[in-house]
Amino acid sequence: MMIENIVRGSLQERLIVLVFAIALLVAGFFGVKKLSVDAFPDVTNIQVQIATPAPGKSPEEVERFITIPIEIAMTGLPGLTDMRSLNKNSLSLITLVFTDSTNVYFARQLVMERLMEVMEKMPNGIVPVLGPVSTGLGEVFQYTLEKPGEENKEISQEELTERRSIQDWVVRPMLRSIPGVAEINSFGGFVKQYQALVDPDRLSHYGLRLHDVYVALAKNNANSGAGVLPQFDEQFLIRGVGLIQNLDDIRSIVLKERNGVPVYMKDVAEVKLGHEVRVGSLVKNGVTESTGAIVMMIRGGNAKEVVTRIKAKVDEINQKKLLPGGLQIKSFYDRSKLVDSALFTVVKVLIEGVILVIAILFLFLGDVRSSLIVVMTLLLTPLVTFIAMNYLGISANLMSLGGLTIAIGLMVDGSVVVVENTFHRLGHDKSNSKLRVILESATEVGKPVLFGVGIIILVFIPLMTLTGMEGKMFSPLAVTIAIALLISLILSFTLTPVLCSYFLKGGSGEDTKIIQIIKKPYIKLLDVALSNELKTIFIALGVFIFSIVILPFLGTSFIPEMKEGTVVATITRMPNIALDESIDMEKKATKEIMSIPGVESVVSNVGRGESPADPQSQNESQALVSLKDKDQWPKGWTQDTISSAIKEKLKILLGAQVVMMQPISARVAELSTGVRADVAVKIFGEDLKILKAKADEVARLAGNIEGASDIKIEKVSGQGYLNINLDRQAIARHGFNASDINDLIETAIGGKIATRIFEGQRSYSAAVRFPEDHRGDIETISNTLLTSPNGSKIALKDLAEIEIKDGPAQISREYAKRRIVIAMNVKDRDLGGFVSELQNKLDSQLKLPDGYYFVYGGQFENMQRALNHLALIVPVTILAIFFLLFILFNSVRYATMIITVLPFAAIGGVFGLAITGEYLSVPASVGFIALCGIAVLNGVVLITCIQHLRSEGMSQIEAIREGCKQRLRPVLMTATVALLALVPFLFATGPGSEVQKPLAIVVIGGLITSTLLTLLVLPTLYKKFEEKHIEA
Repeated sequence: MMIENIVRGSLQERLIVLVFAIALLVAGFFGVKKLSVDAFPDVTNIQVQIATPAPGKSPEEVERFITIPIEIAMTGLPGLTDMRSLNKNSLSLITLVFTDSTNVYFARQLVMERLMEVMEKMPNGIVPVLGPVSTGLGEVFQYTLEKPGEENKEISQEELTERRSIQDWVVRPMLRSIPGVAEINSFGGFVKQYQALVDPDRLSHYGLRLHDVYVALAKNNANSGAGVLPQFDEQFLIRGVGLIQNLDDIRSIVLKERNGVPVYMKDVAEVKLGHEVRVGSLVKNGVTESTGAIVMMIRGGNAKEVVTRIKAKVDEINQKKLLPGGLQIKSFYDRSKLVDSALFTVVKVLIEGVILVIAILFLFLGDVRSSLIVVMTLLLTPLVTFIAMNYLGISANLMSLGGLTIAIGLMVDGSVVVVENTFHRLGHDKSNSKLRVILESATEVGKPVLFGVGIIILVFIPLMTLTGMEGKMFSPLAVTIAIALLISLILSFTLTPVLCSYFLKGGSGEDTKIIQIIKKPYIKLLDVALSNELKTIFIALGVFIFSIVILPFLGTSFIPEMKEGTVVATITRMPNIALDESIDMEKKATKEIMSIPGVESVVSNVGRGESPADPQSQNESQALVSLKDKDQWPKGWTQDTISSAIKEKLKILLGAQVVMMQPISARVAELSTGVRADVAVKIFGEDLKILKAKADEVARLAGNIEGASDIKIEKVSGQGYLNINLDRQAIARHGFNASDINDLIETAIGGKIATRIFEGQRSYSAAVRFPEDHRGDIETISNTLLTSPNGSKIALKDLAEIEIKDGPAQISREYAKRRIVIAMNVKDRDLGGFVSELQNKLDSQLKLPDGYYFVYGGQFENMQRALNHLALIVPVTILAIFFLLFILFNSVRYATMIITVLPFAAIGGVFGLAITGEYLSVPASVGFIALCGIAVLNGVVLITCIQHLRSEGMSQIEAIREGCKQRLRPVLMTATVALLALVPFLFATGPGSEVQKPLAIVVIGGLITSTLLTLLVLPTLYKKFEEKHIEA
């Protein structure tokens, strides 16, 4: 009844409906412009990073004095699900992961409050800071500063220092003010520093201590204010100006007076401009170091929009020459390229799909007008969906637009059935008025269409309940499909009848050529099937059982990797390598990469930039390789070919591990599980030595399993230490305090920052330190002389035992326990099978001491969770479909009959995967879910028609044959349309097509089998199990 009223209402107010549709069309076009656009959905979990720089502290100190107090303070935060920390030389990085429903700013607020409590327990001068509000997709734009025409010249240290200053004080503030930018992490170059290099011999000659020099420098760089001086009717502000302006001001600081003669700073120290201790560098194209930065986008930002803004600003800076010395900003990674090509992939497929659909409609209906009416729904639905997506804040990316492409085939279902029926009726029924016929034919198929499409929507609802990474990937897809179908359902009962009433003329009622060709053999087949009921049913069952047998042989994987068109080579060297050596190695490596055809440029960051939330050590580097356009690659090369070519070239690096990644997937994997790999085995325990030994065992066992590649043990040991162990007795004998000696070690050898010197807006640190030749080797350090309170000179080696030891390079913790990670990728094999083999092996062959245990992580964690979740969802969905069918037919028997279509729909999907060799992954499962809906829709349309004919008094066999004849066209049409809309996916090659391919394969394969089945096996079942018709 409801449907009839809606159709009647629309037909009565046909003009209003039409105007409304046009208005929506226009609104939709504006909606498209406003869509938030990104390449992939953002799958990073909600997290807050606490980074604490602790200059000069070793990993064990960092862990004991900084990380553990903060971890204790953070336990029990509301919504906290995971706590990981990394303790490296002079850096503590703690990552707190919260539930997805937590607001990230609220989480930061909570963390900040707890940090306030723990602040006073921190060692002197150590300040924890929160990492930027960004995500794995945050690194949207990376650039270097260059002068035009210096392509491959070596850049001098002075020039690099100057460029770093410009980057930090000019470029960074300009770009940071762009809306949507969270942080700019500067890389490379040298950070300028004023240095007083104190000569220890001169110090003792003047009877000074190093501490005196430090204090003098700190105290002599200040302005003072003394309030106001009233002068008659005006007033002056009083200030003492004593800021250091230049090097000469430092040189002329007086340290003490000796026999009436002042001792100046310049008498004991060489004062000069130098650079701060470096923690990283940027190497460009294998020839030179460079200066640049990574621009991070704020969480939930619109990548396309933000990058467009950044590029506009950069162009303005370059064109107006706003940077001193003719410097230009040159980008070497820019997310918008990826976004554009990903969208191009999807949009191309969308358009191809639409064209194929129109062609099919024309073939089957043989009538231009009716095809165009259906196309109207096809145009309006996506546009209105975009409006809804804007409202719900779903961004347009590969997944959500992929959802629309799947939906194309399904959206037209409703309209097709309505138009086809109207067309048919107008041809045959000449007695009634046109509107009357339209009303009747729309209401006749109304119920099956409503339930059919309703079932498809219902099928997608469970996908919205997926959690974690796959939830963030697929729930936008499910939401998009559900919205699109809901809209198309409403349109097929409002707009479609109205358009029919304006434009549709009745057909001759004759079938088009193509249908006639199909109908003849079909009727023959149907008769054969109906006369051998049992045989038909058994054959169908046999095929089904065969497909179940195949299932276990299909590999499982999580989400296939998307090809981003940019490659990253991660190189890890020995932990105790010096930064300069590391940079030389990187130059060699990047030079090798540059020689590979298809490579445009290589920019590599060694160590970390100035943002403390970046945990890369001086022995690690990431080379970002930008590729040329595909048409400039050698024939037949793919991104994988280039990756393996790079790997092959880098075999010349001794003692280094190379792992090939892609920028986004590497970042996302690292942020979501703390490990950049498919499978990770984490061993927990206290003693680092035992952990290391066990990790080596795991790596050995895993290495023998087929498919294991890139096995990487976290480098925890191998860092050399020079320990200066104080001898308390000796210190006491000479009247020292431990603090005197520690001060000397910190300042003389490490260099201690005394103050900051201002140059206009900019400010630079000023440090006190021994010159290189007085701290350059162990011998010199042990002979450093200290002046005791009674004036005698004592060498450091007489107050302390000096030894070289091997110690931890970094300490990782999780859930407040130490752990070590063995990470590996799985190549040419399915993930599920690999992990079960690994588990069996480790359980049987690895013995861990008490209090030690291991946990599996990486992509595999997510896969397991997703597949378990799907195993629960699918049965629930099938029950829900059953329930709807029961409401529709009011009979358990018919409901069961239609549900039997589902396993047969699955057959085709399974065969499809088996033939193409794709894995059973999350997208494939989504395909199976979509199939269920389509298969049921066809079954419902067919059975309702046969029932309707029976109630008009036909005999059983007549009704079945007649019903099948009448419904052959709509069933074939809906199936072919849905199928062809997905065909372009099979041939798509752009970024993101890897994810949609398995989905398309499953749906296409499944549709072929389920259509056959609906048309042959369902009628047979109906004949066998029809309920007896009781006359009331």
